[in-house]
Amino acid sequence: MSTEEPFKFEISLSVLNHLGRNLYRNFATVVGEAISNAWDADAKNVWLYVDRDNSILVIKDDGHGMTATDFQDKFLRIGYSKRRAGSTHSTSGRPYIGRKGIGKLALLSCANKIAIISKVSGSDYVGGVIDNGELDRAITDDLTPDEYPLEYVDESRFDRFIEGHDHGTIIYFDGIKDGIRNSLETLKKIIALYFRFSLIDPTFNIYVEDEIVDMECLADLITKTEFLWKLNDLTDPFVQRLEAIVLESSQLTPPRLDARVSGFVASVKKPRDLKAIGTGEQAKVDLFVNGRLRERDILRHIPTARITESYLYGQIHFNVLDDTEDRFTSSRESVVANDPLFSELLKIVSEQIMRVILEDWGEWRRSHKEDDDPDDTRVGRRDRKSSELFNAVADEYRAEESSRSSHKVDEWVDSLGEDAKFSFSSFAECYVGENLVRKFITEKSMELTEPAKMTVAEWRARETESKAQGNLNIGIRKNDDNLSYLDMSSLAKIVEDPGTVNSIVHDAKQYKPMRDALMHTALLSDEAKLKLTTVFDNIKGRIKTLLG
Repeated sequence: MSTEEPFKFEISLSVLNHLGRNLYRNFATVVGEAISNAWDADAKNVWLYVDRDNSILVIKDDGHGMTATDFQDKFLRIGYSKRRAGSTHSTSGRPYIGRKGIGKLALLSCANKIAIISKVSGSDYVGGVIDNGELDRAITDDLTPDEYPLEYVDESRFDRFIEGHDHGTIIYFDGIKDGIRNSLETLKKIIALYFRFSLIDPTFNIYVEDEIVDMECLADLITKTEFLWKLNDLTDPFVQRLEAIVLESSQLTPPRLDARVSGFVASVKKPRDLKAIGTGEQAKVDLFVNGRLRERDILRHIPTARITESYLYGQIHFNVLDDTEDRFTSSRESVVANDPLFSELLKIVSEQIMRVILEDWGEWRRSHKEDDDPDDTRVGRRDRKSSELFNAVADEYRAEESSRSSHKVDEWVDSLGEDAKFSFSSFAECYVGENLVRKFITEKSMELTEPAKMTVAEWRARETESKAQGNLNIGIRKNDDNLSYLDMSSLAKIVEDPGTVNSIVHDAKQYKPMRDALMHTALLSDEAKLKLTTVFDNIKGRIKTLLG
């Protein structure tokens, strides 16, 4: 065997592409990676400065910073993991977010040039510049890392950011790929929603152009939230803010809910309200692990095909996914497919969380006179449609919030809901039933009885008088025939002899006073509702027999 120097691996720079250098296409993901690095570095503050016109982004933190050795052996060492030595928390006790050491590829590939400077307290800045155009050429030429040194940093471009900066890291992204499409307001909303450290940890603050990211950034979403389901214990001021304003709330705890899960799910009034964070961004029910967003829209893995889903957003926290086994994809934006622990979580979400939400949501919506889930079988189709029609009409009469009488008017409107549900469907029964009998009489060429002719003449005279009083010269009835002036009691006597077995004439006599009250929009008594339902069921059965 030769005694020459032993063989060793040599890595081509092209491995960066294979590891996912081009996977990070979402601007928010890049921002999130920088924020996560700052969190792991025990930073107390992170500042974002945005120049949208020139596609420039600067992210600064006051973490512990890096020495030259740290920068070379840790930051630039793709695959370096802070957890390798068994450490899972930072010096100050924060749970580490970083894991594989390749998330930094998001930072190193999202702009034409990335300049990085960093310092520990009492030292000078160290760093370098990554020119992605040059790096692409190096990859094409199949160079090794040793053959591609970073460019030196021109510190003058950092003058605005280094004043008073004793320690930490500053990253200057020049020429963000695809530009910076999010407005500053939208960016603050995204950070507040997806990077919850800024809301729950008073020792960690995030600023966009020196304006702090806080609860007010999510005010639009908060005010449009109606219902809330709390999942076990989650200390979160956002949830506390929701509790103060939602119409209904519930808490799921053991034994109804697995103790390993925490978080919240909330429901907005309209699906479009989920776009409150900005154009192109929509709040969903997301998975978080140790405070970091790990999976957008977790419900897409367990779709229910129920309309309720389109109203929901929230956070499911399942920290046990961050154990000794790496369960996340190289892009760090999702969980590995078919991971057994993730599958277990999906079952919990489906059977212990969504099952309850689907039941509560429909009940709560109905109690607040709003359209509910059409697939909720606890409500009949006819009752639901009546309620939806009432809600559509009633909304036009609800008072403006600024009105002094708004509370009383809303109470009046809401008090009509249950009666309207019955009356609207009963009117439809009258409308369909009586018009079918009219068509049957026309089809069979039946003659009007003498009493029916007298009734027609009486109602024609009344209508002529009413039109004259109202100075109305238009035709009112689509078909100005005699049958259109007759109700069921008169129509029944044309169709059948009162002595006929199961004749509808008897039922029609009982039906008439309740039908007339209904047509005058009177509110029926409970006894009248029951009687009207029974009588019309008999009439409907007989009409079906006649038409059959």
